[in-house]
Amino acid sequence: MEIIIAENTGLCYGVQRALKIVRRARGAGGGPVMTLGDLIHNPRVIADLERRGVRSVASPGDVHGGTVIIRSHGVPPEDRRRLLRRKAEVVDATCPIVKGIQELVAGLSRTNREVVLFGNAGHPEVRGLLGYGRGRVVLVEDEAEARALPWLKARAVLAQSTQDEGLFGRVVAALVERTGELAVHNTICRSARTRQRATAELAARVDVMFIVGGKASSNTAKLFGVSKRILPRTYFVEDAAGIRPAMLRGAKSIGISGGASTPPEVLREAVAKIETRIEHKNQREKRVQ
Repeated sequence: MEIIIAENTGLCYGVQRALKIVRRARGAGGGPVMTLGDLIHNPRVIADLERRGVRSVASPGDVHGGTVIIRSHGVPPEDRRRLLRRKAEVVDATCPIVKGIQELVAGLSRTNREVVLFGNAGHPEVRGLLGYGRGRVVLVEDEAEARALPWLKARAVLAQSTQDEGLFGRVVAALVERTGELAVHNTICRSARTRQRATAELAARVDVMFIVGGKASSNTAKLFGVSKRILPRTYFVEDAAGIRPAMLRGAKSIGISGGASTPPEVLREAVAKIETRIEHKNQREKRVQ
């Protein structure tokens, strides 16, 4: 049996950067350190930060001084202003890719085009992007919502950084039919696109696929969607504990892909869990990475 790990799996640059910023702030001392919302969407990482004394607060109103780290997803400009009014030292750990999209949204909102954002309502990155749009951004979550928009002479469209590239293409196609002149900005992170393609290629080669990562992680959920469309026997698990023997039944090849916020040790534990099941059944294994 083969266990194949998708290429480019592991923590992305933006997540690694955010973790370094938090650890640096915690090591500096001088007062409490907190994050505005969960730094990244992975329960293992958040639990580790809490053990190190870094807690998460839900809103600027929960802050009373200290150091507050803006998480990798970014925040609306108003949240930053509120933090400063609370006498907090603000440290920005927004992913540079997301920061660039924020600046793009701010610039597009000053034009005479309608700005359409393809993203998930309620996601922290999307909430931040809408804040930079000054009320001039229309959010669509799928192709149907894009197709329901009225015809306009000019529009611009962009995407949440962790969106599904294939679904973004469908949204763009729907908007082409509803727009005279459409400016398309593919703002899906290059790392996310690469992971999606690698996951799709692996799903086409194996019998069973495991997508490993936090259930609240947008980019991990998109990997699951990409794989599930190709391979029905795709499972979304947060860690090795979610892997059950029935999921492996009859499989000769198993693929594993992890989200951008999935730590390497979580992936290693998933591999070890599968290997243990294989050894328990006295099956021959071949591990390929």
